[in-house]
Amino acid sequence: MALAVDDIGFLTRALAQVPRFRRRERWSRLQLEAYQACALRRLRAFAYARSAFYRDFHRGLLDAPLAELPVLTKRTMMERFDDLVTDPALRLRDVQAHVADEGRDPLFAGRFRVAITGGTSGQLGVAVYSEGEWARLTAASLVRSPVQGSLLRQHRTADITSPNPLHMSTQAVMTLRQWPGPELHLLATDPLPEIVEALNRFQPELLILFAATGRILAEEQAAGRLQIAPRAVVSVAEVLSAESRRRMDDVWGPVTFDAYSATECGGIATECELHQGMHVWEDLVIVENVDSQYRPVPAGAWGDRVLVTALFKRAQPLIRYELDDSVRFVAAPCPCGRPFRLIEAVQGRLQDVLRFASRGGGLVQVHPVVFHAVLDALPVGGWQVVQDGAGLHVLVTGDVDEAGVRSELLAALRAQGAELADLDVRRVAAIPQTATGKTPVVVRRTQDRAGRL
Repeated sequence: MALAVDDIGFLTRALAQVPRFRRRERWSRLQLEAYQACALRRLRAFAYARSAFYRDFHRGLLDAPLAELPVLTKRTMMERFDDLVTDPALRLRDVQAHVADEGRDPLFAGRFRVAITGGTSGQLGVAVYSEGEWARLTAASLVRSPVQGSLLRQHRTADITSPNPLHMSTQAVMTLRQWPGPELHLLATDPLPEIVEALNRFQPELLILFAATGRILAEEQAAGRLQIAPRAVVSVAEVLSAESRRRMDDVWGPVTFDAYSATECGGIATECELHQGMHVWEDLVIVENVDSQYRPVPAGAWGDRVLVTALFKRAQPLIRYELDDSVRFVAAPCPCGRPFRLIEAVQGRLQDVLRFASRGGGLVQVHPVVFHAVLDALPVGGWQVVQDGAGLHVLVTGDVDEAGVRSELLAALRAQGAELADLDVRRVAAIPQTATGKTPVVVRRTQDRAGRL
């Protein structure tokens, strides 16, 4: 593959940082914490010097500990975008015009990568990275990939990601495509037979995909239509359930690796070869696991949301930025010896929690894990739960007993204290995808103010 001069320059910058990230893998915990403290001081000093927003947002708290600073929400970030960013070239109106231009240059103002996130909340977010920041993320990704390569030995990589060029997964793929090695790019919205045929021809060693896509392809492999033997399968951008992992490992062996990321800050955590949890990229981000009142949650307990401070971002500083994710940390360090804390699992986003009328009055919250417990145990290729004003609708693929599924779900929901008036189960040929190619397992649509279904 021929590379442009700009591509070569970017790859050179990324490769130059690889040794630095490799050394960090061997740091002690004390070395890592000392680095974090220094990096946080530098980040805050830069933000206070260059961002009118942060000078105002942290007024009277410029020397306060991180845990005492206010939480930054996506809504506030977008409402104060022009004051928050630190480069005069970044103005929300201009960035939005760039996003809307189908013939746009890959870089905004020749210097910035732009990614868009709607999340499950529907609140639009714009994430901006300088080329230097993107090079750091790329270098960290190369070091923390489950399949290590080099310029002389590039592994056959297939990715199945979003058709949206501004989706974070697509941006990462575009970076991979600059790399001089064998690579297959497929869209999650491509017809399944075409995906299967392309993978059979290509025979990837490394497969990168959404969790729901991985589950579907595992069913294809079990049926004999897909015949590949990847050395590693990396699940990105969606929650990887235990049952989905089991199905993937059943057909490909224990080669599934979970990855946790966010559009606004890039990589957050990735799994190592021991599969004990996901190592937080603590040299790039500080992650706080908190409850609904923003109080710290101890290891071993589920939090209600995550606060991320991106130590490496300067163009769009993020300090205690709120992500509606529910995660659980592991208390013990990983036996692999890396200094980074472990996230045991990501349970899902706060917006994925469904609310139902309670038998005792009021509302009861039901987390997607309840649906996973029932539906993941069934012989289905995929499923989706949709809550709207007409009730609860469960879509499944495969040969299943719809009445039996309905009965099991009703029992599980009633055990949670929920009282349902309407629940229907329907078999479909394929689970509907979003515009980005994802297949969310939970979709919540507008309810009335009383929470009735």
